[in-house]
Amino acid sequence: MSLDKIADEILGNASKEADKIVKDAENERSRILLEADQKIENMRKAEEKELQESIERMKRQEISSAELDAKKIVLNKRKDILNRTFEEMLAELSEMDANEKGGIYKKIVDQGSKVIPSPKVLCPIGEKNLLADVDGMGKLTETDMESGLILESKDGTVRLDFRFRTILEGIWDQDLKEISNILFE
Repeated sequence: MSLDKIADEILGNASKEADKIVKDAENERSRILLEADQKIENMRKAEEKELQESIERMKRQEISSAELDAKKIVLNKRKDILNRTFEEMLAELSEMDANEKGGIYKKIVDQGSKVIPSPKVLCPIGEKNLLADVDGMGKLTETDMESGLILESKDGTVRLDFRFRTILEGIWDQDLKEISNILFE
């Protein structure tokens, strides 16, 4: 064999080998690019899903927060209405006419006398005359207090608070749910 033929054969084989290496490299490059594109697409989808979940979570949190704020506003308004109603009821009790208030005071002293015989009676300034005809009580003292009466034993160890505010608060606390239902439903 001649040297030229051997050289041509070596060059031909080298060229085929080079073409194969280039083709394999191109295939490898295509495979790597395809994998990279798939990874990028998967990452994009995962990020998109995470973003949507974050958006939904934020929406739920905002809605929940808004609902909570709305409930607070409603509860505060209801509380204001209940407080105003309480104060209006107390004002009505305090401002009732003298005959009616005197009758209530007499009943208070009658009932209180069953617990405290001849109780010392404290009444608001200017209301002593409402108790003028009431029997069964000890000393009657006017003092700076809200409407109603306070009955005390002679030695001061037993005290019954029948001020209108105290009575109303007791009823109010006991029946608040029912009062709220009447006002708001």
